[in-house]
Amino acid sequence: MKKSLHNPLHFGEIISRINQLSTASANKWGRMDVCQMMRHCSCVLQVPLKKVELPPVNALFSAIGIITKMEMQVFNNGIPRNMPTFRKLIINFECDFNEEKENLLKILDEYRTVFLNNDLPDKHVLFGSMKEKDWGFMEYKHLDHHLKQFNV
Repeated sequence: MKKSLHNPLHFGEIISRINQLSTASANKWGRMDVCQMMRHCSCVLQVPLKKVELPPVNALFSAIGIITKMEMQVFNNGIPRNMPTFRKLIINFECDFNEEKENLLKILDEYRTVFLNNDLPDKHVLFGSMKEKDWGFMEYKHLDHHLKQFNV
């Protein structure tokens, strides 16, 4: 079954998993600590909210992004570990756990409102054309990837 952030059950599952995180949550891979991961997820969710604008990518990266999106949808697979990300979305500084958790939950609510108001963008700089279902699927997969990174 393909999960989506637009499905109220899957949205609730993500909220529940975020609420299981603590300052003691350790990563299974990658360089980010739990706080940085929540900040990163907030930044990624702000792309469809039009609060974070990603820089353009060249045609090769665009093609790879579109193929990756299609592959994830066809095979319902996850995001590979240690996958490169936009420099703008890399969080490598200290942050406050409680502040980042509260902010991530707030951004998720904002995302839900934008979705319910049918106001999600129709394009992503890397993944190309985006339908509503694409946003729900891809945003769920991204959050799921990072929550698994921290064992929740």
